[in-house]
Amino acid sequence: MQTQPKASHFIDGQHVEDTAGEVIDVIYPYTGEVIATLHSATPAIVDMALAAAKGAQAAWAAMTGVERGRVLRRAADIMRERNHDLSVLETYDTGKPYQETSVADATSGADAFEYFGGLAGALTGEHIPLAGGDFVYTRREALGVCVGIGAWNYPTQIACWKAAPALTCGNTMVFKPSETTPLSALKVAEILIEAGAPKGVFNVVQGLGAVGASLIGDPRVAKVSLTGSVPTGKKVYAAAAAGLRHVTMELGGKSPIVIFDDADLECAVSGAILGNFYSSGQVCSNGTRVFVQKGIKDAFLKRLGERLQNVIMGDPQDPDVNFGPMVSAAQRKIVQDYIKKGVVEGARLVAGGQTPDRDGFFIEPTVFADVTDDMTIAREEIFGPVMCVLDFEDEAEALKRANATEFGLAASVFTKDLTRAHRMSAGFEAGTCYINTHNLAPVEAPFGGSKLSGVGRENSKLAINHYSEMKTVYVAMNDVEAPF
Repeated sequence: MQTQPKASHFIDGQHVEDTAGEVIDVIYPYTGEVIATLHSATPAIVDMALAAAKGAQAAWAAMTGVERGRVLRRAADIMRERNHDLSVLETYDTGKPYQETSVADATSGADAFEYFGGLAGALTGEHIPLAGGDFVYTRREALGVCVGIGAWNYPTQIACWKAAPALTCGNTMVFKPSETTPLSALKVAEILIEAGAPKGVFNVVQGLGAVGASLIGDPRVAKVSLTGSVPTGKKVYAAAAAGLRHVTMELGGKSPIVIFDDADLECAVSGAILGNFYSSGQVCSNGTRVFVQKGIKDAFLKRLGERLQNVIMGDPQDPDVNFGPMVSAAQRKIVQDYIKKGVVEGARLVAGGQTPDRDGFFIEPTVFADVTDDMTIAREEIFGPVMCVLDFEDEAEALKRANATEFGLAASVFTKDLTRAHRMSAGFEAGTCYINTHNLAPVEAPFGGSKLSGVGRENSKLAINHYSEMKTVYVAMNDVEAPF
């Protein structure tokens, strides 16, 4: 597959290049080889993108919701038709196995375009009758130019999760992918044009943090949506606040999975695997603190060890491979350092922990048992395939310890006692909770965090509120009276 794009940026409906920008090498995580070379956006490129988005916004917002929705639904159809090629590219971009990207990346993006495209024609205000014949009506209006800043773990999905509600509401967008995975968003931009989106409605610029900062601080920008780490989120939130811009922040986590003695063992192990090793552990909502009630602990660890024998590590383009490399050498080094800390602080390494002697940024699925709450690996987000298994006695203890974190993105409980399951879900301090599963994110449901894990929600009808505002219009049907 050709991985070198036609140009680094996509602005006003066409590919745009400016070789004066800093070079960005795109590394294939499976081989460590450079598969594409792009250039970071110069100030001229950033200005061009924002000008295009600003210039296109009024006409796009003036279209009916049905017309905008038709474009998004066409884009969804195109993405599904090209799912194979988009998935192959996503695997080159991220290193995630094709077995995953073919069912969880472009397909999720297509779902977002289809869902919000279907909502577009139903975005209305309301009529509010008042005494004496006066009345109020409300209008749902676009915010203007939105900036989307993506993370490297789900580049196609994140671009679509941000673009779909933004465009549905009549906004335009300038999207900056992560410099680590810059390829997929360009394809999303091409598909939207092919689907009938006017030029300038969705633009892509590449770059490092400085480019993102220049976008966030520009007075033409009305809204900023970030997917990233908590430290990055704090910086972006502060910069956006300086201009009182609307924000959505989908940040990191250290989510708990609580497994009770009565849980279905096979389902619990599956949930822990999905919540720790899917995408080589590079998922923000991962349940990396696995609290296992003592009565089932030994059986859980035994079955988990057996299931890990089914890991197939290798060429991520091979559909039989189910575990790929880390996204970069730098990210692998971070994970290696955390594994060393776990050993030094006294956690018991029961699986993995090694770096395979092969090309690519691989690291084995790693499991620590006998982890305590104060250990570094139990407190900090690792963003790699490292599972921490902790013991607990009863429900009250499990809930208290599960919530003893500054994060609050996700949480799950495995039990056959549904009354207890709902009690736990109500008690979890997390934005997204699961009962007898983990890490599913359908577009129909809100997704987001509490505490340091985020602000606002992505997906579902709630996302509409984050990309639009309500205007109130008071209509007087009577004479106006005044005291003098």
